[in-house]
Amino acid sequence: MKWPLVSILVPCFNHERYIEECLLSILRQDYANFEVIVVNDGSTDSSAEKIEALRRTYGFQFYQQDNQGVSAALNTALSYAKGEFVITHDSDDVMLEGRIRRQVSYLQEHPQVGLLGAKVIYIDADGKQTKHKEPKHTHVEHWTFDELLADAHAIGAPVAMYRREAIDKVGGYDPLIKVQDFQMTLKIAYQDYRVDILPDFVTLYRRHETNISKLQYKSQLTYDLQVIEAYKDRPAYALAKRAVINKALKESVVTDKAYAFGLFASLPVQRWDRVTWKRFRHFIFKFNKSKGVR
Repeated sequence: MKWPLVSILVPCFNHERYIEECLLSILRQDYANFEVIVVNDGSTDSSAEKIEALRRTYGFQFYQQDNQGVSAALNTALSYAKGEFVITHDSDDVMLEGRIRRQVSYLQEHPQVGLLGAKVIYIDADGKQTKHKEPKHTHVEHWTFDELLADAHAIGAPVAMYRREAIDKVGGYDPLIKVQDFQMTLKIAYQDYRVDILPDFVTLYRRHETNISKLQYKSQLTYDLQVIEAYKDRPAYALAKRAVINKALKESVVTDKAYAFGLFASLPVQRWDRVTWKRFRHFIFKFNKSKGVR
């Protein structure tokens, strides 16, 4: 079997604590034909120095730019990438052995697939495993565009491998929308490429205090709404809007009651699903508990 070139894009912003482990996990893969392209997106810590030290040893491509956000950093990396397949790897995650070979094999066997996902193992800031669920499915999952839209489901950077022609066909990333995985997932599926998810674990996904979903759920909701606005004429649009609001409610019901109340009010009660009601129960329980009501 011919093993095509794979471009591994690593945007980095202030991940001095994790970037070395991340890059070494990529550079030590057992796949012979890949290139690594790192873009330092205006880090203010020592990320750039640590990347440069590794570059001198391993000779990968390394570019620096002012901070513009992850979508812009990926566009920069794409401008240098020459691979038939593309991985966009977060700079705080760890790639597991055999990941590239497994996903390339599948994409070669299924040319209609434009985006291939997989599963992650969760770790904390110190690299300790926090939870490890066996996949709900032991078979390959196939997602349609409408299913992805309705669920607001993104094939995330920790697991995604793209067919480069699919990325080019949709015009890359919109740099003004900084939820890169969600926008690219929908753009590729909308062009009638298949989106599949393997049951294999391919990455250690790090959850820590700077994850966007915990600290920036308001801006993430804004970007999510921008992403789905392009598909407002689709039947699944209303379900997508509920799904992205539910995501924002997960954190806001704990950290910002006033903001959460506004989100509940923006969604007609008849459109609430079990997740919305779960968030509402959490909202009421925490609100009453904070006032001493039992």
